[in-house]
Amino acid sequence: MRPELAEPGEQRIGFKRHLRPQIVHGEAVYLIGESGVTAIQGSHVEALAPLLDGTRDLTALLRDVPAGLTADRVERMLTRLAAAGLIGRRGTEDGSATTEASLAYWDAAGLDPADAVAATTTSLVSVVTIGDIDRDALAETLHRNGLTVTSGSGDLTVVACADYLEPELRAIDEAHRASGTPWLLVKPVGAQVTVGPFFTPGDGPCWRCLATRLSANRTAEAHVRARCGQKGPAPRPLIGLPSLHAMAMEIASVEAAKWLAGVRHEIQRSIWSYDSLSMKVTQHEVRHRPQCGGCGDQEVVARRAFEPVELTSRVKRSCDGGGHRASPPQEVLDRYRHLIGPVTGIVREIRRAEGPAFFNSYRSGANIAASGEGIEGLRSALRADTGGKGVTALDAEVGALCEAVERRSGAFFGDEARVSGSFASLRDMAIHPDAVQQYHPRQFADRDAWNAEHAAFQFVTTPFDENEVMDWTPLWSLTERRHKFLPTGMVYFGAPCPPSVVSNSNGCAAGSSIEDAVLQGLLELVERDAVAIWWYNRTPMPGMDLDSFRDPWISELRQVHAGLGREVWLLDVTSDLGVPTMVAISRRTSGEREDIMLGCGSHLDSRLAARRALTELNQCMPMVCGPMDLGTFDVDMRRWFETTKLAEQPWLAPDPSVPPRDAFHHGYLFRHDLTDDVRALQHTLEQRRMEVLVLDQTRPDIGLPVVRVVVPGLRHFWSRFAQGRLYDVPVQLGRLTRPRRYEELNPIPLFM
Repeated sequence: MRPELAEPGEQRIGFKRHLRPQIVHGEAVYLIGESGVTAIQGSHVEALAPLLDGTRDLTALLRDVPAGLTADRVERMLTRLAAAGLIGRRGTEDGSATTEASLAYWDAAGLDPADAVAATTTSLVSVVTIGDIDRDALAETLHRNGLTVTSGSGDLTVVACADYLEPELRAIDEAHRASGTPWLLVKPVGAQVTVGPFFTPGDGPCWRCLATRLSANRTAEAHVRARCGQKGPAPRPLIGLPSLHAMAMEIASVEAAKWLAGVRHEIQRSIWSYDSLSMKVTQHEVRHRPQCGGCGDQEVVARRAFEPVELTSRVKRSCDGGGHRASPPQEVLDRYRHLIGPVTGIVREIRRAEGPAFFNSYRSGANIAASGEGIEGLRSALRADTGGKGVTALDAEVGALCEAVERRSGAFFGDEARVSGSFASLRDMAIHPDAVQQYHPRQFADRDAWNAEHAAFQFVTTPFDENEVMDWTPLWSLTERRHKFLPTGMVYFGAPCPPSVVSNSNGCAAGSSIEDAVLQGLLELVERDAVAIWWYNRTPMPGMDLDSFRDPWISELRQVHAGLGREVWLLDVTSDLGVPTMVAISRRTSGEREDIMLGCGSHLDSRLAARRALTELNQCMPMVCGPMDLGTFDVDMRRWFETTKLAEQPWLAPDPSVPPRDAFHHGYLFRHDLTDDVRALQHTLEQRRMEVLVLDQTRPDIGLPVVRVVVPGLRHFWSRFAQGRLYDVPVQLGRLTRPRRYEELNPIPLFM
């Protein structure tokens, strides 16, 4: 009690200045504040309240209390009121209205007003402005809040600029980290002004942590600057109003005063943004990047790649929707929601795509894997945005977030594990790119004509030179329990590489655990292998009896498609690996074009394989639901919609010679542990003399596990025509009596 109220006779006691007491006799003492009203009941409180006006110390209070109130009872009441933050000490301030208002502010902030005033009046503030920002105006604003501005070093620095990516900020950040001085960033210009964050060296993010996120969200601007040979942020027109400029500076002054007074909370690590055109206020969290080159350990990502990928027991906690997961979707969304945001997020936004709500098709930004050179490459990435699918909207929203994280985590930043050498010099430590890229020699001969006629997804590289020196990245072989190397340009999007290697998203997956991600990556590889074997050989496949699934969601899906004038069917394209793989196809039944759309899915449970194929179909449906501008599609997709008809491509329909299969045709053994599923798939692949490799691409600043799984020998569903499974498996399964010849393969690239 006494430390709160001080010793008798030394400190006056009263209700906090930001609270006004109102007594309703026989009912309660009401304390009215800006944010609400607090009621205190009891006849003794009603008797004591009039004395808590800040004019008495403890001795005077005990002297003036009405009869019947003992000193012990009064002290207990005061202790409870102090603990509740309703009363506090009063000093000997001048009592002016301005002073009282300021003291009430610090009371409302939960600080001791005398200590807060002492801290703000004795601390020194440095002011730094970049460009045309008026330093004197900012200094005057700080003065109005009682702060002392110094021309030398201070206890806090306020830095004002027109862009948070100004190159000068790097040196400012380094100097403040060296001296250990905190600093506050403010942008008082533009239609949208921003204040924050505070940077506190040694605790939390630095400016380079922020700059990395900001730069990643300016893809188009970076493209323009790079094409023009320029560096740094693009200059912007001068925009703003004097009052808006002043408002941003005033808010920065308030935040500086609060900081010096001792206010500390997590939101001070955020950017406060006010859009004057929409009157929308938003806050954007800035987090420390453990791998930051300024305040972190740049080697952390590379070191992880050189460590074994150890899979541990991981119990399945979610088996609904489209897969088996270590965490339910709501838990994943809650844990990683902070990654969504247009300023400091790695996902600008997640939005529902156009089309019937039933489709649950969500979009989450540009697809790095689809980017290329020039404006067409930029447009390709923006058009082929990442997305999510699902039986429910929540499944799709989480899927969209995970796919965006997967792409970002798989992008090249320069801190990845790399060794320089040639395939010939690395010998048995390296995997030959041809075993993964799967190009046929004849594709190299025709590459120039082919590349000119097809979309970037179907790009054919130059032949691989085993003596060419390039960067290589280690992957962990689950099969051989050692690291093996692939060219960095094959495993990271945008990595510098020779024209003989190329990256794509095949086998990339995010999950709520590393085991979850590895399982999803393996299933994707199996799916694309099976689909490629079917697609490029054009073999009729059995249909699935959709009624046999007894799934109300599938029944509703058929009704929704029928309402759009379309029919839906499901093909079983399961390969020799025995993992159920389905292709869902939807076709317009009237009109000049059939706009045939498809989706694919694999899972150990054939019911989930079906759902995966159907949800992927739904994910793609918005592009064919409304008016279609075929000019916005890449060349292969445009040709598909313009020319493809089922009558001319009968292999897209269920094989009429084979009865439809039911939902349990493949059988299913449920395992409670995700790792057991991974091991089962690994065993299946190893029986066929294929190796399973994993690269952990999880980024420390993101946290969501991301992997790239590679199985040399499995086929991609892009146009890759090397000898191997593409030719052999159809014969092994009895679909063909002899392997197709190269020229007999389907000339239509899979356009997904």
